[in-house]
Amino acid sequence: MTYRVCFVCTGNICRSPMAESVFRARVAQAGLEGRVAVDSAGTGGWHEGEPADPRTVSVLEEHGYDGEHTARQFLPSWFTRLDLVIALDTGHLRALRRMAPTAEDARKIRLLRSYDPAAGDDLDVPDPYYGGRDGFEECLEMVEAASTGLLAAVREELGGRAA
Repeated sequence: MTYRVCFVCTGNICRSPMAESVFRARVAQAGLEGRVAVDSAGTGGWHEGEPADPRTVSVLEEHGYDGEHTARQFLPSWFTRLDLVIALDTGHLRALRRMAPTAEDARKIRLLRSYDPAAGDDLDVPDPYYGGRDGFEECLEMVEAASTGLLAAVREELGGRAA
């Protein structure tokens, strides 16, 4: 059975596609491609059908990640097929909890940086959209740091499931 993870930010052109690309690479490095599916979406549909922000693509590709992406909007009906919904900041967390059709679905939502022990109390990945390139680099660093703990958590979940 496939374990399904979806990263969610605002417009699905900066933070969540970055997290999707990084985590997909971590899943591949761990040899789990056949067991873990990774995607992303936005809480809003403003950029639906568009590629990721060029700065996101540039930073990803410079660090060896895939920059290919098409934005889409998260739909409440997706909860039934997802095992884990990863919010990039507390605003997304609140929006996703409002969308969750059931309490069980709401329990599937987590903040990405909650998987990074070094994050402390600051669990938001700041939106780099209105800033310069350095914000995209900072975003990537935060995503990479949290992806290690997230992968460990997903491995633990997979260990508790029948293959």
